[in-house]
Amino acid sequence: TVLLVLSSLLLSVVVGTWLGVLAARNPRGWLSLSITVLALVGYAAPVFWTGILLLLLFALAIPIFPVSGMSDVTRELSTLGRLLDVLHHLVLPMSTLAIIYLAQYSRLARASMLEVLGMDYIRTARAKGLAEPAVLYKHALRNAILPVVTIAGLQFSQLLSGAVLVETVFNWPGLGRLAFDSILRRDHPLVLGILFCSALLVVVANILTDLCYRLVDPRIRVGGGT
Repeated sequence: TVLLVLSSLLLSVVVGTWLGVLAARNPRGWLSLSITVLALVGYAAPVFWTGILLLLLFALAIPIFPVSGMSDVTRELSTLGRLLDVLHHLVLPMSTLAIIYLAQYSRLARASMLEVLGMDYIRTARAKGLAEPAVLYKHALRNAILPVVTIAGLQFSQLLSGAVLVETVFNWPGLGRLAFDSILRRDHPLVLGILFCSALLVVVANILTDLCYRLVDPRIRVGGGT
């Protein structure tokens, strides 16, 4: 579950932020409109429906990825081969869980970038003749990404809840599938244990998010120092 959730979170944050930056470069252009429409469609689709569509498309119609499971237990593989096999099985469930949150990160990154791009130091950087990629990714994005990091830490619990449906659809052996089976069996102690582990993961994720603030924005210092 940690592998699935963290990979989905990383994919959605990186791709969503990149799409938000692209949309902010020309907020009234066709690219910005296309990114907004596609992101909102992905956000509006239920997670299990998106997973089933990806299964039908990329596992049955175009058999590129496996249908279910975390690895192929019928083959003897080396350590590297086993790792690649797990990553191959991870693509579809990771993409399913990440698609939902792409809209939020892209919209948030777009709004934050538009605010930062209107500040005086960005106009000064452009007046000095800096290339546009340097202005966007070195100066503007560094200051605009802090809200994205904040929301990513807060949404870790939602990713865990979404993992229940994703792991059930893709038969992924994790806490979500275990919780689903435990509810069907009415195994209350196991359900309580899973909820405790999930709550612990959420607390750890929020602590790591606070620690990431200093790495993202050097103006922030631990203990309120300057």
